[in-house]
Amino acid sequence: MDTAAIMQLLTDAKAVITNSHLVYTSGRHGATYVNKDALYVHTKITSELCDLMSSHYDPNKVDVVIGPTIGGVVLSQWIAHHLNSRRSSGETLSLYAEKEGEGEDKKLVIKRGYDAFIPGKNVVVVEDILTTGGSARKVIEAVQALKGNVLALSVLCNRGGIKSTDVGNVPIHALVNVTMDSWAEEECPLCKEKKPINTSVGKGKAFLEKRGLAV
Repeated sequence: MDTAAIMQLLTDAKAVITNSHLVYTSGRHGATYVNKDALYVHTKITSELCDLMSSHYDPNKVDVVIGPTIGGVVLSQWIAHHLNSRRSSGETLSLYAEKEGEGEDKKLVIKRGYDAFIPGKNVVVVEDILTTGGSARKVIEAVQALKGNVLALSVLCNRGGIKSTDVGNVPIHALVNVTMDSWAEEECPLCKEKKPINTSVGKGKAFLEKRGLAV
């Protein structure tokens, strides 16, 4: 399936928003958004996309699939499911990493006993949307700190032009690579035009609340 077909699936699921004023998880602003929450309610499409993501790997050589909360959890489950459907023996486990700490001290950690499944295992890290690669990189570092072998980073959409060197020299397999302009808040042309911020998706609501603005 080519990029156009995949983008059409996302569009059919109403998971692509355009011509808006959005605040991404990274804090940068933009006009286009891939809304994975709109996608995940459609299990057939989600399963189909995750099957494509899983096809990059030898199922017998992937012990663990792990992603960051929240969106990475759904991808981890489905990708592990499709890998298991093609395994000749054994099982690929689905785990997740979660946030701990605040601000600059915030990191992603593997706990709830999941950390016991990482040492010495072959791991595929998954992420929904790459903008800066920050969350994916933190999961990779958490896996490596537990002596897990990260085979690759598998992503639904690389919208930030993120390269392997940005995530610790781990190979990146993206279903789609798209260019979507984004800006730091102080450089955002949409802010300068005073275009209302979308509070329905992304971090727009939190952005306004932090500044004491009505939502």
